[in-house]
Amino acid sequence: MQKKVLFCATVDYHFKAFHLPYLKWFKEQGWEVHVAACGDMELPHVDRKYNIPIQRSPFNKRNIMAYKELKTIIENNQYKIIHCHTPMGGILTRLAARKARKGGTKVLYTAHGFHFCKGAPFRNWILYYPIERFFSRVTDCLLTINNEDFNLAKNHQFKAKVIKHVHGIGVNTDIYKSVDDAHKSNLRKDHGYFTHDFLMFYAAEFNRNKNQRLLIESLALIKDKVPNAKLLLAGDGPLLQECQELSLRLGVDGMIDFLGYRNDIDIILKMSDIAVASSLREGLPVNIMEAMASGLPVIASINRGHSELVQNDSNGYVLSPNNSQHFALRLLEMYQSKELCRRMGLVSENKMKKYSLSRVGLELKEIYSSYMVEDANETQSKHSRAYI
Repeated sequence: MQKKVLFCATVDYHFKAFHLPYLKWFKEQGWEVHVAACGDMELPHVDRKYNIPIQRSPFNKRNIMAYKELKTIIENNQYKIIHCHTPMGGILTRLAARKARKGGTKVLYTAHGFHFCKGAPFRNWILYYPIERFFSRVTDCLLTINNEDFNLAKNHQFKAKVIKHVHGIGVNTDIYKSVDDAHKSNLRKDHGYFTHDFLMFYAAEFNRNKNQRLLIESLALIKDKVPNAKLLLAGDGPLLQECQELSLRLGVDGMIDFLGYRNDIDIILKMSDIAVASSLREGLPVNIMEAMASGLPVIASINRGHSELVQNDSNGYVLSPNNSQHFALRLLEMYQSKELCRRMGLVSENKMKKYSLSRVGLELKEIYSSYMVEDANETQSKHSRAYI
C-alpha cells in the first residue's frame, strides 16, 4: 500500500508560496501527497487536495466545520506523516489527528513565528501562549524557524516529543542573486528608472503589522537631500489607500511607486539599491531573505525575525519601528556611500548560504526521513515479534 503524507495550513496559497519543493520531494520518494487548506488553487505534485473552511480567527464558527472535515479526512486515509502550518491550521490539524497519532501517525508542526514573543502585546501571551503550549503535547516534532522561538519553546518546556530549529523555508538562490552594475542599469531602463535613482524596496501586505507608515514618514524627512530617491512598495491590503493619502500629505507621492501585487520580485530586487522593512512582528521574513540573497543591505525595524537576519554595521541596521528620524538618518547614510552598500550587500549574500533552498531542504528532508525510517523500523519490529 502506497504511503501517504498530508500537508495542512489555513490557506492553500501558503503551499504554493513556500512548500512546493517538499511536496515534490515526497512524490519522488513514492509517497501519495495530500493537501488540506482553504481555497481551490491547483497545486503541482499533489494527488488529492481538500478545500476545507479553515479561518484565521480562532473565534470563527466555520472552524468547527473545518475540524470535523479534517478529522474525517485523517481517519479515512491512514497517513504516515502529517505536517501542519500556520496557527489555526496547526491547531485544528493536531486536534483532529489525536486518534491517528495513537495508531502511529507522526504529526509535525512548523511555527512560522509564535504570536507571543519578546515585545508582543500582553493579549497575545494570554491568548496564543497557552494554546501553543497545550497543543505541543500532541506534536511529534515542533519546528521553529528562528532562535528566539526555539529557545522559548525549550525554556517554557513545550511538551513536543522533539523540538527542532530549521533555517526558514529556504530561498532559491538560483533566482534571488546579485547582478553586476550593467545588468542592474539595463533592468532599470526596462522598468522606467534611471541609473542614478536610489531605489529602496519593500514587499509586504499593507496592514498595521507591516507598518509602511514608518517608511513614508522617513522618506519625507530626507526628500530634499535625496531628490532622486524612489521607494518601491509592492503589495495590496486594507491600508493601501491610507498610505497613499499619507504620501500625498507629506509631499512624497511622486517619490513612491505603489506597485500592487507582483510576481517579479526577483527582478525588482536586482535593480534596487537597498531593502527596507518596517514590520512590528516577524518570524523569519522571506522578503528580507530574498533581498539579502540578491546582495542588498537592509534597514529594518527591530523584531526577532529581522534581528536574526540583520546585524548592525554588518549587513545593515535594525532600528526602532517608531522612530522615523533614526530610520531617515540610516537611509541618508546608505545613499551617501555606494561602498557601504556594496560591502553590506556582500555580507547579506554570503549570509544567505545557510538559508538557501538546498541547505534548508537538506534539514527538512533529514527530519522527514527520520520518521520514514522510524516507521520502517516499527514495521520490521512487528514482523520480528510475529515469528517469536
